[in-house]
Amino acid sequence: MPCEGCMERDNKSTDPTMEFLLLGFSELLCLRVLLFLIFLIVHLVTLAGNVMIFMAVVMEPSRPPMLFFLCQLSVIELCYTLVIVPKALLSLILVDGSTISFIGCAAQMHLFVALGGAECFLLVAMSYDRYVAICRPLHYATVMSEGLCLRLAVACCLGGFSVALGLTVAVFRLPFCQSHRINHFFCDVPAVLHLACTQSYTPELPLLAACVLLLLLPFLLILTSYVCIAAALLHITSSVGRGKAFSTCISHLAITLLHYGCATFIYIRPKSSYSPTRDKMVSLVYTNITPLLYPLIYSLRNKEIKGVLRKMLRKKKIAQLN
Repeated sequence: MPCEGCMERDNKSTDPTMEFLLLGFSELLCLRVLLFLIFLIVHLVTLAGNVMIFMAVVMEPSRPPMLFFLCQLSVIELCYTLVIVPKALLSLILVDGSTISFIGCAAQMHLFVALGGAECFLLVAMSYDRYVAICRPLHYATVMSEGLCLRLAVACCLGGFSVALGLTVAVFRLPFCQSHRINHFFCDVPAVLHLACTQSYTPELPLLAACVLLLLLPFLLILTSYVCIAAALLHITSSVGRGKAFSTCISHLAITLLHYGCATFIYIRPKSSYSPTRDKMVSLVYTNITPLLYPLIYSLRNKEIKGVLRKMLRKKKIAQLN
């Protein structure tokens, strides 16, 4: 279906000098101040939580693979929120929305998709770590070597940034409608695609390919890991041992469900079902609430993180006493 206001195309729609207008939450004028305060508090708490985990892991001399991946996850979440939230806060201050340049919008989309994709691949690496720890415990130290962890971390970032680059180039080569008003608080892919003056579903093919590479394929790999883990747990006769082994996976499972649940709802669907209000609410959870929950989940459920945080606080208290 063609987008609204596409009776004629803007000849300069692909000009890098043009600007988009992010409408943000302009329809919620009476709640603007409240939303700004809530966003700001959530953003600051999210930054503090991820920085705390990052510093705790960096200060730990002996870092097992899971802590190494958690450190990378915290860095991704830090960058993730810094790419989206400041512009969202600005859109709440400005009554008529905030403008963003063509290049700025493309850069924001690329970084958002790249960091989200890197997180998808990182969740696969973390599931493989749990698979080796439970299914091949005697070979864990040999298999999950420091070199392999570093290669997996680099591959996650390169994979996410490569797919994001292809998707961003495909989206911003489209002809846009005369109206450059994006009904969102950041340059999300469905919101920008909604402005494309096309009557076919061809522009959605790059998004579909990106969803297969960044969502479907990693999810199938994670599912395969947990099928093998479940099969291994069935062979553990002790219920205590089975529960202890499964407890090491709960945090990763919780984050995987949060991440893939929101991403699937937003991106794996036809353009005709696009709803700006619904998308903004889900994106609000996806970009603000889930990054806040990640450090909380791992701080409460992961014994290694709790041990590192206790050690860091103990050192801080000793330093204060001295």
